[in-house]
Amino acid sequence: MKRHILLFVLLFFAATFLTSAQDELPALADLADGWNAIETGGFCSAGTPYQFFVHESDTSDNLLIFFNGGGACWFGQACDLASEPNIHFPFADMDQNNPALGSGVFELDNEANPFAEYDMVFIPYCTGDVHIGGGEREYTYSNADGEEVTVTTYHNGYENSSTVLNWTYENFSSPESVFVAGSSAGAIGSSFHSGLIAENYADVRVTLLADAAGGYGSPNLATVFNAWDTASILPDWEEYAGETNDTLTFEDFYIASANHNDNLTIAQYNTAYDETQVSFTLVLGDPPDSFDLSQRILHHYSEIESAVDEFYTYTPGGDVHTILRSPEFYTYVVEGVPFVDWIAALAAGEAVDDISCVDEAAGCTLAPDAMMESE
Repeated sequence: MKRHILLFVLLFFAATFLTSAQDELPALADLADGWNAIETGGFCSAGTPYQFFVHESDTSDNLLIFFNGGGACWFGQACDLASEPNIHFPFADMDQNNPALGSGVFELDNEANPFAEYDMVFIPYCTGDVHIGGGEREYTYSNADGEEVTVTTYHNGYENSSTVLNWTYENFSSPESVFVAGSSAGAIGSSFHSGLIAENYADVRVTLLADAAGGYGSPNLATVFNAWDTASILPDWEEYAGETNDTLTFEDFYIASANHNDNLTIAQYNTAYDETQVSFTLVLGDPPDSFDLSQRILHHYSEIESAVDEFYTYTPGGDVHTILRSPEFYTYVVEGVPFVDWIAALAAGEAVDDISCVDEAAGCTLAPDAMMESE
């Protein structure tokens, strides 16, 4: 009985602290013009401070929520930012998470940018857990000298993202539409959080575009989810009933988010031979000759399509990783359809076709190093 009372007291004070921290964040009306960095009191993987970025539009009530990417870690040497040789994921500090330095959708002075007039909330990434980590984890590994090293990693991706989203719900309470996007690790995070975002904005059209994370159909994913304890942060939805760290897949996030929310449309972009997705699949432990990325992407699409009513994809050839943050956002063309036009139509709620050079029997019809036509 005493243990239950103690647990209740701890939970009460934790909730009070989080509420207080949320109340201390500046309101939208207090922000300056341009991009604003907001400190949250949250932590990155190594315990350094976490912040997010906001840009308010003067002309539109449409809202873009972007989840940044930058790799992942689920074992000691990768999660230890001081490991030698250093193999940790990038974007480990806030300086590398600045949207003002980005291209693609963040070129706010580009007339071709369909999001140039959107309100924007940029969710940085520095926790190594694709925005879905359940909390602190201690890793132990042997370094190059054979010495045992213990590193504490704060897989606080869920908590950090939730702090940003709660602020967003309060300060952008009535958007005309919401576009949720994420690149690389952020693509996975956006697929999960888009369901929670659509649930909060239940009367608003919400669209998801996940950029460059459709090829991670590895049989070794349970290792990753257990390291991050992702099952602990799943919402109490029928769509996640019975799921554990050992049963979860990345497809589950898209399927659960879409089926839980009638107002959510989901879509993906992947290049068929994405070199970064191949590299991380090898780190997961899949032998090089055990998979063809284009076929894994196709299987990933098929699983989602078989379980949801609407799902759209844009799949060029080549091995380039991500498009939303790059200049190619404006130049890639597949089957005569520029990506920038395709995503603009998607954001506007218009019907779009699946654009692809992947065929189930023959694989991608373009050579692995092919680049798309440019305008």
